[in-house]
Amino acid sequence: MDGQVGSGGFGVALRAPWLIADLGGLRRVLSFAPYRPGLTEARHILWRQVRDADLRPGLDAAGWLAEEVQRIGHGQDVAMMTSRGLRHLQQGRCGPVSCLATVGLGNAERVGQRRFAGASGYGTINIALLVDQGLTEPAMIEALTIAAEARTAAILEAGLELPTGRATGTGTDCIALACDAGPVGFAGLHTDLGCALGRAVHEAVRRGAEEWIAEYGNRIG
Repeated sequence: MDGQVGSGGFGVALRAPWLIADLGGLRRVLSFAPYRPGLTEARHILWRQVRDADLRPGLDAAGWLAEEVQRIGHGQDVAMMTSRGLRHLQQGRCGPVSCLATVGLGNAERVGQRRFAGASGYGTINIALLVDQGLTEPAMIEALTIAAEARTAAILEAGLELPTGRATGTGTDCIALACDAGPVGFAGLHTDLGCALGRAVHEAVRRGAEEWIAEYGNRIG
């Protein structure tokens, strides 16, 4: 699958096995992505689609991803992995916030619980956010928590049942938030920005979860 996808504030290129989200310039990025996590600067956020054959037992997955990213000339960017097909990309937009998400629930979990059975199906939720406002570092951290809350709400509403209870996410979820540095100091639920973040993420993740459940069913285990 190759091509360009309209996506609000992002410029998105699908070049299998890569999805490359262009941030429109060098931005601050806060994430727990497996490649260049933490607070850094980047021009792009990447997804690398993987299959079982790529992630063989004993493989250093983070090291492998680093080699893959550098091989295609994006060593200064931020990258995540997903086994969910890139054609399932979902988008959300509200005010200054653009959201991209791929949603796989094969290794879903209930927060505070752990399943010990092996994961099945396609397995993680990856979210990229672009905020067209300048945020302080504390506001970026707060925004990341709002994105996680919206993701969780969407997964709960989707109604995937596990032996441990209703799923709230997966064991390998990842969120990356991009913005410029600026004066906006708050991004909580009472703010316009927090409301926009919640709507954009909830919209994209809800659609992705519903699509996955329609394909695989609403119960694991």
